[in-house]
Amino acid sequence: MSHVLPVSSVVEGHQQALFPIREVSRLTGVNPVTLRAWERRYGLIVPTRTESGHRLYSAADIETVHSIRGWIDRGVAVGKVGKILAGTRDLDGSMRGLHSVIDGAEQQAWQKQLRQAVNDFDERCLDQLYGQIFSTYPLPVVFEDVVMPVWREFTVRHDAFGQTSEWLFLDSFLRARTLQRVQLTRSAAQQRVLLAAMPEGCRELELWVAGVLMTTPQIAVSVLAPGQPLEELSLVCGKMKPDALVLFSTQVSANDVPKRLIRLGLGLECPLLVAGEMADVIQDSLAGSAIGCLGSEGLVMQRRLQQFLAGRMDT
Repeated sequence: MSHVLPVSSVVEGHQQALFPIREVSRLTGVNPVTLRAWERRYGLIVPTRTESGHRLYSAADIETVHSIRGWIDRGVAVGKVGKILAGTRDLDGSMRGLHSVIDGAEQQAWQKQLRQAVNDFDERCLDQLYGQIFSTYPLPVVFEDVVMPVWREFTVRHDAFGQTSEWLFLDSFLRARTLQRVQLTRSAAQQRVLLAAMPEGCRELELWVAGVLMTTPQIAVSVLAPGQPLEELSLVCGKMKPDALVLFSTQVSANDVPKRLIRLGLGLECPLLVAGEMADVIQDSLAGSAIGCLGSEGLVMQRRLQQFLAGRMDT
């Protein structure tokens, strides 16, 4: 069956593809009725309209649809998704410009090559691609726009024969390279941050990638192993004496998590911060506490961590 081809529109001097609602539904798995409801009732998407009133969606709109669906799949009510999305977009102009260095066609081309290298279990090719991508784009773009979306695809593909092996192959490769990147920055940094995962809050690679994205020449991030007991963090921090402790989770947290975090923070000798999708969800619940929320976007996490350690971020 043939698919609907996108139409083109000139926006700010650049031509961009626009997709009709039935094609967006095919690409995202969200039916047209739901897409229209997300627009009319919640204002989550604002598609372009033709003169005859038909909706046309950009690649950015499609990405927003994927994000909305992801939050709903994690258990967040659709009425709360808008506020979370707004929070993850608090990038200044220069940060948004950073992500604009890669367009949709380039992104898909790199991802296709990565998938093929994994399908072939070709470590040499995968290593070459990894180096080429990192030499072409800024680090946050590499992880958030190219590498991790492919990793997540393989994470959920375990139905057919060989797919578990493919995921293990890619996951092992990326964990080794990411660990290496975190370790390279430790010696020269002036400040040290401990990064730990909430219990069952994320996979190991996600934790390491968060560490990479938070790291700067001035800030070294030491990643504690997944499974680190929360109740023992006061002991660990008391001996390692970090400038801050960051708890990371990609999962939507239980209702009692804010209380647990506040209680944990009272027993620490260093400031407590939270990051990942968890931070976006529970930020309002932590209002008025001493716990800082770093958000879930790599650039936002890094910027807020810098501001916090410099004493310029409100908790």
